[in-house]
Amino acid sequence: MKIHVVNPNGSAEMTRSLEAEVQSAAGAAGCEVVVTYGGSGVPASIEGYADEAASLMPMLRNIRSQDRAGAAAHVIACFDDTGLDAAREVAEAPVIGICEAALATARIVSKRISIVTTLERSVPIVEELVHRYGAADLVRGVHGTAMPVLDLEGGRGDVMARLLPILGGVVTQDRADALVLGCAGMSQYTAALERGLGVRVIDGVRMSVHIAGALAAAQVKTSKSGAYAAPRSKAGAVFA
Repeated sequence: MKIHVVNPNGSAEMTRSLEAEVQSAAGAAGCEVVVTYGGSGVPASIEGYADEAASLMPMLRNIRSQDRAGAAAHVIACFDDTGLDAAREVAEAPVIGICEAALATARIVSKRISIVTTLERSVPIVEELVHRYGAADLVRGVHGTAMPVLDLEGGRGDVMARLLPILGGVVTQDRADALVLGCAGMSQYTAALERGLGVRVIDGVRMSVHIAGALAAAQVKTSKSGAYAAPRSKAGAVFA
C-alpha cells in the first residue's frame, strides 16, 4: 500500500525532515510512503490564511497526481488542514488532515488537551478547527510559541531549549495530560519533548500515517455521493 504525504509549503528542507519522520511511521504501519511538497512559487511556510490560499492549487495537483498513480490514502502535513475538503473532492482515496488526526487520537488517550503551535496568528485558525472537529470540550488551550515555522527546520539543538520551558508552562497552566503539536515541523521533536515534559505528546503527522494505513488496509474510499463528489466538468474547471 502506498501512502502519499504532501507538505503544502515550499520548503525542501522541511520536507526532508518530514520524510524521515513519515518513513519511520510508514514502516511501523506496514506501508510504503511517497512525500511531495509545494515547490517553487509556494510560500516557504504556511503562517496564516493568505499563505494557505497560495499553497492550495499546487497541493491539490500533487494529490490528484498521486491519487491517479495509485496512492491508497493521502496525508496533508500542515496543522491548518490546508484545503482538506477540496482535497477530498479531487481524490478517490481518503485524505487525512493532521489536526483532525491528532485531535481524534488525543480524545482516545487523554481528557485534558493543550495544543501548541508556532506564531500567535495561527491560534485562531487552530481554534476554529478545534470547534469544527468537536473537541472544544477537551482542549484547555491553544498556545503560540512565538516561533516561526522555518525556525523548526533541521532539528537544531536550540529549538528544544526554546520549546521546553514554553511547553512546560503550558502543561502546568492547562493541567494538561496530553500535548498536541500544532505544526508539522514539530514532528521531529516529539520523542524528546515527551521525555522532557513527562506527558503524552501527540504528533498528528505520525498519527495520520497510521490512520491512513488502516483506511487503506480496509479499502475505505472517500464517498462520492454527496459533498465530496468529484468537481463537475465546466468551463475553467481544473480538476473535473
